[in-house]
Amino acid sequence: MTSPNPKRRKMVRAVGTHISRISAVLRWTFRILLIALIIDLFYLMVTWPDWKALASGPIPKSNFIRDYEERRTEDKKLPALRWRPVSLSQVPKHLQRAAIIAEDSRFYEHSGFDLIAFREAMDRNMDEGRFKFGASTISQQTVKNLFLSSSRTPLRKWHELVLTWGMEQNLSKHRILEIYLNIAEFGTGIYGVQAAAQTYYGTSASGLTVAQSAELIASLPGPRKHNPATRTRFFQRRSHKILNLLTRYPGEAAEAIAREQAPAFDEDPDEEVPEPPAVVTTDQVPPDAI
Repeated sequence: MTSPNPKRRKMVRAVGTHISRISAVLRWTFRILLIALIIDLFYLMVTWPDWKALASGPIPKSNFIRDYEERRTEDKKLPALRWRPVSLSQVPKHLQRAAIIAEDSRFYEHSGFDLIAFREAMDRNMDEGRFKFGASTISQQTVKNLFLSSSRTPLRKWHELVLTWGMEQNLSKHRILEIYLNIAEFGTGIYGVQAAAQTYYGTSASGLTVAQSAELIASLPGPRKHNPATRTRFFQRRSHKILNLLTRYPGEAAEAIAREQAPAFDEDPDEEVPEPPAVVTTDQVPPDAI
């Protein structure tokens, strides 16, 4: 009987050793990830928000507002903080409707995460070849502003998902929208619709017209650069689109919009507003309209 080839035995031992090393690395990687997950879950338990207070108490300052106050203590050239929260009953229906149309058309249908919008955004990003379109819901944006930061690390995104789930379980949609409209940034040092209305139009949030409401919401993607004061091309194009959609799909704001006879701007020649689906109720908005 011939003995096994020495080279073959050496190769088998080398492969076995390599597999053992990979297995050891995977085991330790799994253990480290498990420990990190346990530590992070403990951190979330310790810092878990008081949802009961948030559901009915005063609108709290967001992390973004606190960060701005800290930056201003170091840089006195920054404008003073302008922030004055108001109840949702003081925010006109057409402004609420504009926010939903532009930021989260399925806000009242999903449970914090719009998987349809996420899939559509990913498809568009693939077409563009870069990460250009996001799919954060109003609930996710509220959580990010209230508790987190603007960073895009995986850990921050994980916390956003967990906290969004918690918020949706404990707060009504009415309350989430109320908080969102009171902490959203509308310009440098300008937070919430009340401060924005006073700064840009010299009126209260309740006095905003349909066109002014569309303009305020149009500033949300980049409020420091695109707002009613700078009136950039991007801002004007977006505000026109939101106003057009408001007149087409007014929803519960139909009475106010009809009363004001809000003008519908001509479509921008550079960017089409999608045609509505075959059957559209007054509360439906094409998800890719903005």
